[in-house]
Amino acid sequence: MPDSDRIDPVPTEVSEPKTSAVGLPGILHSMQYALAEMGPTRTAKTLSKMNHVDGFDCPSCAWPDPDRRKAAEFCENGAKAVSWEATRKHIGADFFAEHPVAELREMTDHWLEAQGRLTEPLLLAAGDTHYRPVSWKTATTMVADSLRNLANPNRAAFYTSGRASNEAAFVYQLLARQLGTNNLPDCSNMCHESSGSALTETLGIGKGSVTLDDLTLHAELIVIVGQNPGTNHPRMLTALEDAKRRGARIVAINPLPEAGLQRFRNPQRVSGILGRGTKLADRYLAVRVNGDLALFNAVNRLLVERDESAAGPVLDHDFIREYTDGFDQARAGWLATDWPSLQQQSGLDRHELEQFVDDVVSAKSIVVCWAMGLTQHKNSVATIREITNFLLLRGNIGRPGAGVCPVRGHSNVQGDRTMGIYEKPAPAFLDALRTEFGFDPPREHGHDTVDTIRAMRDGQIDVFIGLGGNFALATPDTAVTEAALERCDLTVQISTKLNRSHLRGGRQALILPCLGRTERDIRDGVEQFVTVEDSMSMVHSSRGRLPAGSDQLRSEVAIVTAIGDTLFGSGPDDAVAWRQMGNDYRIIRKHIEHVVPGFHAFEERIANPGGFILPNPPRDAREFKTDTGRAHLTVNPPTAIVAPPGHLILQTVRSHDQFNTTIYGLDDRYRGIHGGRMVVFVNADDLREQGISDGAMVDIVSVWGSEERRAAGFRVVSYETPKGCAAAYYPETNVLIPLDSTADVSNTPTSKSIVVRLEPQRG
Repeated sequence: MPDSDRIDPVPTEVSEPKTSAVGLPGILHSMQYALAEMGPTRTAKTLSKMNHVDGFDCPSCAWPDPDRRKAAEFCENGAKAVSWEATRKHIGADFFAEHPVAELREMTDHWLEAQGRLTEPLLLAAGDTHYRPVSWKTATTMVADSLRNLANPNRAAFYTSGRASNEAAFVYQLLARQLGTNNLPDCSNMCHESSGSALTETLGIGKGSVTLDDLTLHAELIVIVGQNPGTNHPRMLTALEDAKRRGARIVAINPLPEAGLQRFRNPQRVSGILGRGTKLADRYLAVRVNGDLALFNAVNRLLVERDESAAGPVLDHDFIREYTDGFDQARAGWLATDWPSLQQQSGLDRHELEQFVDDVVSAKSIVVCWAMGLTQHKNSVATIREITNFLLLRGNIGRPGAGVCPVRGHSNVQGDRTMGIYEKPAPAFLDALRTEFGFDPPREHGHDTVDTIRAMRDGQIDVFIGLGGNFALATPDTAVTEAALERCDLTVQISTKLNRSHLRGGRQALILPCLGRTERDIRDGVEQFVTVEDSMSMVHSSRGRLPAGSDQLRSEVAIVTAIGDTLFGSGPDDAVAWRQMGNDYRIIRKHIEHVVPGFHAFEERIANPGGFILPNPPRDAREFKTDTGRAHLTVNPPTAIVAPPGHLILQTVRSHDQFNTTIYGLDDRYRGIHGGRMVVFVNADDLREQGISDGAMVDIVSVWGSEERRAAGFRVVSYETPKGCAAAYYPETNVLIPLDSTADVSNTPTSKSIVVRLEPQRG
């Protein structure tokens, strides 16, 4: 094998960053990747049905679909995600006989996933050097026996990625709870848990409060914070263009200037192909990494000051009086803040902040969108509470064109939480499960993702099951996580492709290959479909169109229900009819209808083109299901990570050629990086002060108390980012994130604010 397959590559070329996104290059890159992976026939069959009412939901991001679908209702990265899944390349027994696990561990993650789709169940038995095929019956019995023989149900952990459907997620949480545990960590714990924590406390529901129409038809000001939609949610650019053409203003707040928010060249418009496209952001605020809390504290203080000046009123006092509490305390907190500190922490001067407030005061309806640039800091929950304050002050909750918009990452991460994938379930949900299924679910809170790693590390977990995802690579403190997985007696990965987690298994490790979103799901001769929930609470169906890549593949639902059937049985006296649910997903949806609020007449409503929207009390009726029945204005003193002299604050980011831990290619053309991923973006002034030249090779060393972690072999790239800040790609830099460095309240890893220093490589 070439050395380049074993060593993460350093870029072969660095060019100037782009100032516009998509256009003809986006089309060409989509088609090149799709044709190479799928060929012309599969490309036509998949992309023509992607995100259409009679097709399948994109397995990538959770951006909502418009009512009126275009023929090509997908983006570049969505096309890559489908091509990655629907590839013609397959790997089976011959591949694993040829490659021992020790050799596969040396390969890059890009190489591992590029080998193709898994085609049959595989077992790495204790002491073995190679995975070998096993039957589904053997694999299912092994999992069921391991769970049955646990000394305590809490010695099992059931991880979920946001790719799982509503039906799969529901039966998965049911399996865990019938076993007797709430150990249901999921990818939301690492990404948007801070959003859910803050919004549940302040508004009474841990979801966004806007619809796609609020953005495209009604919002007068759209504020996009800590988000790069051009790479992570490219179809959002179309919605922003629609809003812009209608007259909305857009403000981008981010440490890095992102091409998609500068100018969008819509490939479905002539002006996007032949012209310059549409300028999106009217204002760009280059906030320091972790400076968003200070920024919104400053903005809220300015709003209060203007309201109390001769130019007032600026605040919506009727709304504040009728629907909120805590205003007097919050006002006192803002007026007690120190301007020099606010400016230093945010990296913005007062004039810039005043100009932004001018935009705010001029707008009757405001939406704030954010993603992981806000959710992965120690003060993330406080920051999102402060953004909620910002909207509440002018009544921007519960009216058209206004509200909170946390933009979720994976395609059904929000739906999985709705279905009960949560380590701290509400008592009402557990009561409904008991009524529906006749057993008493456990009430003790379980482990989230970080606590699951700690428990495995400490020898408190014997069985780990992963429903999708790449746990070893997605989580923080990579070396600790890998060692923790290896302490388990059995690890089970339900997967479509080979990844790092399969190579860091327990004493015994199973790989159970599952159908992809693009493939037909036939059970007992009847074609099944599943459902998903997008970022804006729309629930719709998804039906694969390709034949299964192997006759050994099973759906996630079928795999989970087979484990349940083997473990608990499915006779007339059994609490849960596992076998019946696995053969007919309508039975699962009927249970969901009885257990989960908002899913009444599920089967009938999901038949409607586009599906249906779930209730959202703040959006629908300005009702707030908090402890007081009112929205909470909160006090969030501004704080920010401070780096010692000679150090920087590093944020992890995605390249344009990846989605989460999946690396499609080695380019990030919007940032000018070609042929590799081992780069660190640093302000030019910081490089001069530290005597490091642009293009030099360095190790990145993170500092956490007395502990240090090292990521070696990165090329320095001088880049436009605030002084004292830096950025590098994950998952390569997840090794730098201490397991115990987490957000207050949400326990989310602080992947966006890591104190590091750069050490030049010698020789």
